[in-house]
Amino acid sequence: MKFAVKSAVAKRSVVIGGHKTSVSLEEPFWNEVRNIAEANRISVSNLLQKIDDERKNANLSSAIRVYVLQHVREQARELANASNAARSEPARPEPAAAGQAASLGFGM
Repeated sequence: MKFAVKSAVAKRSVVIGGHKTSVSLEEPFWNEVRNIAEANRISVSNLLQKIDDERKNANLSSAIRVYVLQHVREQARELANASNAARSEPARPEPAAAGQAASLGFGM
């Protein structure tokens, strides 16, 4: 007995540099491509054009996946750096707490 297996890859028609082409990517990559384009306030087509212009010998679908992976890694790195910086800063009293301490005679 054979079962139909739905492909996790979604094929989309896109216009890149004025030329219509199709690109096959898994849905999570399409979602992230849209998120990146939105964050950069550009169209998906413009983002794909940028990726296409910058790619080295890889096919476009692979170049898009690598671009998304690099983008997500950079976001994770920035988040980790911000988190580490926040942890390494010395604790400072809140302005209200400083005022309360001064009013209790604990000159700050």
